[in-house]
Amino acid sequence: MDLQPINLNGIANDRPLLIAGPCSAETEEQTLCTAKQLADRGVKIYRAGIWKPRTKPGGFEGVGAEGLQWLKRVKAETGMYVSTEVATAKHVREALSNDIDLLWIGARTSANPFAVQEIADALEGVDIPVLIKNPVNPDLDLWIGAIERIYNAGIRRIGAIHRGFSSFDKKIYRNLPHWHIPMELRRRLPNLPIICDPSHIGGRRELIAPISQQAMDLGFDGLIVESHCNPDKAWSDAAQQVTPDVLEYIISTLVVRDEKQSTESLAQLRRQIDEHDEKLLETLVARMRVSEEIGKYKKEHNIAILQTERYDEILQKQAAKAAPLGLSEDFIKTIFVAIHEESVRHQLEIMK
Repeated sequence: MDLQPINLNGIANDRPLLIAGPCSAETEEQTLCTAKQLADRGVKIYRAGIWKPRTKPGGFEGVGAEGLQWLKRVKAETGMYVSTEVATAKHVREALSNDIDLLWIGARTSANPFAVQEIADALEGVDIPVLIKNPVNPDLDLWIGAIERIYNAGIRRIGAIHRGFSSFDKKIYRNLPHWHIPMELRRRLPNLPIICDPSHIGGRRELIAPISQQAMDLGFDGLIVESHCNPDKAWSDAAQQVTPDVLEYIISTLVVRDEKQSTESLAQLRRQIDEHDEKLLETLVARMRVSEEIGKYKKEHNIAILQTERYDEILQKQAAKAAPLGLSEDFIKTIFVAIHEESVRHQLEIMK
């Protein structure tokens, strides 16, 4: 993809690009109050939800097009750029007619190719930055598909927003980060800016700082953070919003790592990684050869390929070794599940 920087006049390309504002524009007073506090603290791009797709009916679903007039006031009175989420072609047309500077597509919308295509058709011939959140489910191809649809509409200033993935497991995060997915997105689309949404990943304001730092450590280009002048009274997602003062403190404490600097010491360590990777591949090849021998034996003796008890024994035994070795149990299980699937594939080929 021939992508261009998000580029908004007067905003430096330094990391992190910062977009901040309330989850929802609730009232004109709240919208202006939050914007002025953020502008006083150096924030250049203001975000506020106008249309809010809620999980269940009956909740606050946004003020609608009326709120676009409030964003125009923000723009006029603070000089900030303004942004909002769009989910339909009608949203796009109303946002553009009210001089919104940046649009984003939400997670529920990016999961629906029909909805994304409708938005893409409405953007034909328009030059505006568009950010695309990951779909609610961890499907990288679906995310890339949404990006490609917007690109095919002629939009070149495109960015991705990583907001985590829905899960039944809510012990720590509201949405599981699955950092490997945006990292693979970067490998496939190296020129695509990726922005982290720590508010939606964490779901709690105390997690915004550590998630933001992790995003910087992983080389993300920016942050989109929910900030409200009185977050405890917010009409939506109150627990994950911070005051402009707290946001300023979080940003001031971030350590932004150099993305490209390399030294001879680092090069030597990377060479060691390469050597270990070669050994891993050699070990995996040797293991697959043994699996093939087992497959031949099963074929000769009419034994089913999948032996559930043996598979479970391997998983449990290896997972139990994880903690003493300084590895996570989930990591070990993921590796051995993948190894087992490849072993089964080799044995299926023999069975044929």
